[in-house]
This record gives sequence, C-alpha cells and structure tokens, in this order.
Amino acid sequence: MSTETQTLALSGSRRRWFKDRLAHIGVTTGGILVLVALLLIFFYLLYVVKPIFDGARVEPGQQFSLAVSGTEMGNTALLGIEEQNELMYRFNDRGEVNFYSLPEKGKLVYSLKVEGEVTSVARSMTDKMVAYGLNDGRLMVLSPRFNVSYPDNVRTIEPKVDFPFGEQPLVLDEQQRPLRQLTIARNGDDLAAAALTDDGTGILTRFAGKENFITGEIELKPTQVTIPALPEQVDQLLLTPNLRFLFARSHNDVYVYDVRNINKVRLRNVLAMNAAGGNISSLSLLSGGNSLLVANDNGKVSQWFEVTRDGKREFTFIREFEANGAITQIASEVNRKGFVTVSSNGSLDIFHTTGGSRLFSDKLAGDGVSALAISPRNSMLLLLNGNQLSTFHVENEHPEVTWRAMWTKVWYEGYSEPQYVWQSTSGSSDFESKLSLVPISFGTLKAAFYALLFAVPIAIAGAVYTAYFMSPGLRKVVKPTVEIMEALPTVILGFLAGLWLAPLIETHLPGIAILLVMLPVSILLMAFGWHHLPKQIRNAVPEGWQCVLLLPLVVLVGWMSFAFSPMVENMFFGGNARGFLTNELGIGFDQRNSLVVGIAMGFAVIPTIFSIAEDAVFSVPRHLTNGSLALGATTWQTLTRVVMLTASPGIFSAVMMGLGRAVGETMIVLMATGNTPVMDLSIFNGMRTLAANIAVEMPEAEVNSSHYRVLFLAAFVLFVFTFMFNTVAEFVRQRLRDKYSSM
Repeated sequence: MSTETQTLALSGSRRRWFKDRLAHIGVTTGGILVLVALLLIFFYLLYVVKPIFDGARVEPGQQFSLAVSGTEMGNTALLGIEEQNELMYRFNDRGEVNFYSLPEKGKLVYSLKVEGEVTSVARSMTDKMVAYGLNDGRLMVLSPRFNVSYPDNVRTIEPKVDFPFGEQPLVLDEQQRPLRQLTIARNGDDLAAAALTDDGTGILTRFAGKENFITGEIELKPTQVTIPALPEQVDQLLLTPNLRFLFARSHNDVYVYDVRNINKVRLRNVLAMNAAGGNISSLSLLSGGNSLLVANDNGKVSQWFEVTRDGKREFTFIREFEANGAITQIASEVNRKGFVTVSSNGSLDIFHTTGGSRLFSDKLAGDGVSALAISPRNSMLLLLNGNQLSTFHVENEHPEVTWRAMWTKVWYEGYSEPQYVWQSTSGSSDFESKLSLVPISFGTLKAAFYALLFAVPIAIAGAVYTAYFMSPGLRKVVKPTVEIMEALPTVILGFLAGLWLAPLIETHLPGIAILLVMLPVSILLMAFGWHHLPKQIRNAVPEGWQCVLLLPLVVLVGWMSFAFSPMVENMFFGGNARGFLTNELGIGFDQRNSLVVGIAMGFAVIPTIFSIAEDAVFSVPRHLTNGSLALGATTWQTLTRVVMLTASPGIFSAVMMGLGRAVGETMIVLMATGNTPVMDLSIFNGMRTLAANIAVEMPEAEVNSSHYRVLFLAAFVLFVFTFMFNTVAEFVRQRLRDKYSSM
C-alpha cells in the first residue's frame, strides 16, 4: 500500500470516528434532554398542585381593647369586618352599633343607637343583617355598609348603617306584645321574621316586597300568622334564607316547619338532632342556607340537609365533625362550605363539610370567647372576649380539595346519596364545588377501552394479513396508505364524528346492529364459498390478492344494512329504535356516545397499531417460517405458533402505543361526546375524559384557584396514567422478547 493510500485510509478513519462520536454525542444529548423535559413537566405539575394539599394556617395578629359608645358592652349580636380587613363592627343586644379601625388598634370611628326599648335581637345567618325586637311588637332591621372612595388616590372607607327595609320600624306583632325570641331571613325584597311574644305565643310575619311602579320604592305588605304546635320551651328560632323552613329548638328536639306558604304554615316533623352523648348548644346555617349545623356541648357538630327518600324530602343526618372541647361559638365561612368553632377550653378548629375534614386545630383562643367572626374573604378571624378583641390571619385557600373529596364518594347538598361528581362551577356564589376526579378518570379509561375494542382487532388482523399473506406489490400500496391516515388532523375526525357520524348512528341504530352481525357472517360465507370453488377459478386470482374481492362485499353489506334499517325499525321497534331502548329497555341514549367515540378514535388509533404490528410481523426471520413449513406445519399453524409468538413483543408494544394515544386524545372526545362526567359503562352514553376536561375548563379557570390547580392535578393524573401504561408495556415487552428471542 502506497503512502498516499495509507494517508487517505487514515484520514477516512478519522472522519468516520469523528462522525460516530458526533452522532453518539447527539443521540445521548437528545435522550438526556427528553428525560430532562419529562422531569421538568413532572415537577412543574407538582409545583402547581402542591398548594391544594397544604393545611390551613392561623397566625395571631393584633390584640386590643374595644371602646364602647354607651355605659356597658352588652352581649354581642353580630361581629364582623369589611373586605379590606381595616374596619370592623359590632352590634350588641342593647341596640348599639359601633365601628372600629383595626389599623388604629380599635379606635371607635362611628356609632349609632337604635331608638326604643330593645327586648330581643337576632342576626341573619347568611347575610350581615341584624333585627331588634322592641317592646311594642315592632321590628327594626339594620345592616353595616362601607362606602369606598379614592380622594387623591388614597383609599378611604366610610362606615355607615343601612336600613334595608326602611328607617321606620316594621310591625311584627299586630297586638303590640313585647318580642322575646326572634329570627329573621331575607330573600330578595321579601323579609320574614318569627318571634316569641311575652306571653309565649309564636308568630310569623312575612313582609312581601313589591316595587311601586310610580315611585320605584319597595313597599312591604305584611302577613301575620300564629306558629302552630310550638313546644312549651323554645331555646332557639332559625329561618332559612329561602324563606322555606323555620326551625324551633327545644332542648335536643328540633321542630321543622314548612313556611313556604305563609297561609299554610305546618309542622313537618320533629327530629332529635343531638349527637350521641351530647346536648345541642346551638343551631347555625352553612353558607347558602341549605345545610343545618348542629353544635353540641361534647364538641361534636353534625350537618343535616334535605334528602329525597321514597318520594319524600326530609332533613337527614349527613356527617359529623369533632372539635377539641365543648363548642361555645360557631361561624360559617362566606361563600364556602366551611365553618369555624371555638371551644370552652380555647381550642380553635376549622372544618370543611365537602371533604368532611378538619383543616386546623390549636388552642389559640382564651376562655370565655363571647363572639366569633370571619372576614368576607375568609382571611381573618375575630375573637371577642369581654372587651378584648383578638385578630388572627388565616391562610386557607383550598379547603374543598382533599384526597377524600377527589377519590371517594361525597354526599353533596341536595343529593339523595353519596356520589362521584365533577361540577366545578355554577351561577350561584354559594355553590358547593364538586371536584371528584373519579368520573373523568373513568371516562378516560372508558373512551380508551371502546376505541381499542374497535381498533385492536382490525389493526392487528390487518397487520398480520398485510405482512404475512398479502403480495409484495399490494403491500407496497396498502401499508403507506394506512400509515398516511395517521396524518389526518384529529380535529377533523372529531368534527366528522360529532356532526356526521353521531346523527347517522342515531337514525340508523338497527342498521348498525345488522352491520355488526352481517359483515363477519358474510365474510365467513364468502371464504367458505371461495374454498369450494374450482381450482381453475381460484388460480385466476394472483396469490395474495384475494382480499381485493372482499371490497365489493363490504360495500354491499354496508349499503344493505343501512337500506334495510328503516324497515327493521318500523317492523320491530315501532319506528323509534331510540325510544325503544329508553322506554322499554331502560337504556339511556346520548347522540354523542361511546359508540361514536369508539369508532372515531379507533379510526385515529388504527394506523399507529397497524404500522408497529405490521413491522413486527414482517420482521420475523424467514428461516423460522420456512423451517416450520418444511417440517409439515400448515401456513396457519406457522402463523399462530411461530410468527405471532416471535412478533408478540412488537404487537404488544403496538397495542400499548395505541392505548397511550387513546388515553391522551383530546379533540375527538371533546367534539364527539356530550362531555358529561357520568360513570356508566353503557356504550350508548357519553363521558368526559381528563384531556377533554382540561381543554374545556382551563380557559375559564381563575388562575391559582382551587379549580385551576385541580385541573393541573388532572393533567398530573393523565401523566401518571401514560407513564404507568408505558412502564408496564416495556416490562411485558422485555419479558416476551426474552422468552421468544431464542426461537
């Protein structure tokens, strides 16, 4: 070898070595970057999700003495604070209203005294409103108001007292008897008040508000009735804000009155609501007024609301919470289903009803707390002990999100039993968030199941035939054609499924059933007939091209199935197959259902499974098949006992790849289902998947809200699903490869 040749050889070796190293570094770097990207996604999802599982935190704030406008403090009727946590107010049982500045350590900034002799006081349980009962049977209703202005770009909050039903007292008792027990509730322009008079008579007056079309003022028309069947001793009266129920507590018995029709007030039932081993200390309403909270002297609080049983609605015990001591004060959160209790031993407990959880418990309060209040944004607590006020800063952003609320059945307000429900928003500010991930996780698996049920048999059978039986010339056309189907945008498939396929299936249900039966039967019959044709005819078709003869048969059977569908529907189903399913068989039918999703998403998954499975079957070494045939095995025996076993790792990988594609699919399930998060395996009902749920609700979710973070948790669950499927797939594939690699 000449020197020049050696130099060229060495130069070529160095170039090859450099290219190999460069390719090695590039592939390694790409793999590492993929892993880093996956880890970044994983940890970012955890970063967004983590705050929803943080417990509540309560930190002590200011502590100071309150000045009084009169000679004595009196008992607190209502304690509260405005949204900015700067001004607080206190209504006492003597008709005095005082406003204090928190930044100025309790400086008295405004006060007012109700005229007349106050004999009773009550506060509304769901809005900041106080009513004073006077000794002449009249009623005075007040509420705090804060006017916010910005002179010279400085926020100024001015406290005032509103008279929502006029500055003149309302006549509650026409006989002008002193009012001893009192409760009020407001619903729009209507006001209801129930009271016990000095002689023990129970009266209920409803003031119906009607706008005067001339002056625009609200005019109140009172209707007074006597409350029937009241017990001799009444410890507490309580009206619901929808003016539907009146509760009268006597010891441990609660009398439930239906007061919807003021002229037909009736006692519905009497319930013993005390907890085991305890006595009722007070009744309160949860935000929205649909749930009754029953506090007991043994530290237990029970939740009750109306439940439909056997066609009747009645108040039912739902769940129980336990505080660390006898409960002396209880307050409900604003616009949330939580509440706070203070016990006689100074324990402060925060609960949330949806998750049935205690979020915080600590001895932060002193003995003898006389009043408790929560700020409108649920970020501050006020505790009053004598004239000593203590403030506490609260961090409790996501109380409704717990593992129990997301993964177990929850008994929501108004439901007849515990259920899995996803319903994240509503038009009501008192809405109880229902953030169970079970229905949408179930919907994800359901959609993937029906898609694979449609796609796997077709894709694998087609891959086996294409790789093993089809002629090379036809395979060169079929395989690229099927693979190019994968390039179809899923939004187009979803569009066609929702607007064309779903109505087609609905109007041709019998035809679909006929097609599912007749198509395989007709193919088998044709194969049987082909097998018995003379050899001269069979040999006229080139080897591997026989499948082309099935195309006219498939088209003919499909056309005939749909053509005969109306006749079969009229003959056997009275012209309405959908109505027959619903009315006779009790099977619900949604136009956009699992059948539509299975076909549409199966169509999208088929190319993935087909391509990988076909490559696996085609890659089986020829010496294995030739050896099997040489030993006398038939073509079918060789396929089932040699080829399929050898290709099983690749076929399994193909199926798992299709499963991963189906689980993560968004646009098809978004457009081809009703997006109803129901748990029903029926093929005629729809579903909502994790991916579709994220696509639908993420644009509307408030950033950093519980809803927003739970959607990220749904994305994390989807990530875990695909990771688990891929891990299992790789494990099984390796086992199959090790088992059959020696063949």
